[in-house]
Amino acid sequence: MKTNELIENLDKVHTTALGAERIRRNLCLNVDDVEDWCRQKIQDSRSSIIRKGKNWYVSTGDCVITVNAHSFTVITAHKS
Repeated sequence: MKTNELIENLDKVHTTALGAERIRRNLCLNVDDVEDWCRQKIQDSRSSIIRKGKNWYVSTGDCVITVNAHSFTVITAHKS
């Protein structure tokens, strides 16, 4: 399994209430725990993780999850 700073700090990955609503809306998700859903996608071996500037971008399936590299806050996610 790939290891990088994001994977090593998976336990710190979180989002805000507004962020969770934005992610649900953008991806048409019907899940209660958006943070857990994002963590599962991030650690999926099929996901591609790259860092550009202050953010991590996780490409997985048909979506891209954006995570702040300093605070590990999931900012948004959108369909790719």
